[in-house]
Amino acid sequence: MKKFLAATGLALALAFSQSPAQAQKPTIPIIVKDTTSFYWQIVLAGARQAGMDLGVTVQELGAQSEADINGQIGILENAVSSNPAAIVISPTQFAALGPAITEAAQQVKIIGIDSAADSKAFTSFLTTDNVQGGRAAADALAAAITEQYGAAEGEVALITSLPGVGSLDQRAKGFKEQLAAKYPKLKLTADRVADGQPTTGLNIMTDLITANPNLRGVFASNLIMAQGAGQAIAENNLGDKIKLIGFDNDERLVSFLKEGVIAALVVQDPYRMGYDGVKTALAASKGEAVPAEVDTGVNVITKANMDDARSQELLNPKVK
Repeated sequence: MKKFLAATGLALALAFSQSPAQAQKPTIPIIVKDTTSFYWQIVLAGARQAGMDLGVTVQELGAQSEADINGQIGILENAVSSNPAAIVISPTQFAALGPAITEAAQQVKIIGIDSAADSKAFTSFLTTDNVQGGRAAADALAAAITEQYGAAEGEVALITSLPGVGSLDQRAKGFKEQLAAKYPKLKLTADRVADGQPTTGLNIMTDLITANPNLRGVFASNLIMAQGAGQAIAENNLGDKIKLIGFDNDERLVSFLKEGVIAALVVQDPYRMGYDGVKTALAASKGEAVPAEVDTGVNVITKANMDDARSQELLNPKVK
């Protein structure tokens, strides 16, 4: 851990060193969960564009795994020590990041995006309504099963990427509540939690296929689990029998959608989160009033509507 923090400190020291031109601009670090993930690259692209539009030096920071909780805490502590105008962060874990964010907020304005943390210190919080996202996934799953089988009934499953992540817990909550309220004949027979790795999603889905021969639908509640579950369904040629709903998107999931491996994707607007996160942070740093909460919306994309203009805007964001 000491070696990691030392390396992180060196990297951040280099990142935060500024040219004379940059020194005239406010600096706003944005700390994401995983810089290698396509989803978070979209968030960073939005933040980068906001920096260019608004005259802000945006520092793009984050660990290389959503499971690296201590790494993100170290990055946040180093970011605070650089005296930025404000900080934008998506907490990796609800409980663990709470104290670190509360402490950081004593020195600088903290803008939260995407996932919550156990802290009341956020100046503003921009996120998808993840409970609504879970409800939308349940509706999409019921529609796909109805189209295939004639009615919204049968066995379904839920695959969650990691335990204790606010956004994922909320998606699960919305999904389960919607099943109970609107689709009582859809029975949740498996509720599995993974370790954040795509291979684990693949293994869980493979196990579900073997153990549940009557399984009709699955909600994989983030990009990584949708990748693994989609691979298992594709390898077993079960796209017609088992309807998979994924969350978020990348090229692979879009291909699965085209091929019928995935029935629908519940898609957020990560570009807007990054852009508006920086915009809100800049306003807050100037003492301007900012909303306490902003809902950045969810959209359900199927093979039928994936070529629509709005769907294409969300599926093919300008990352570079």
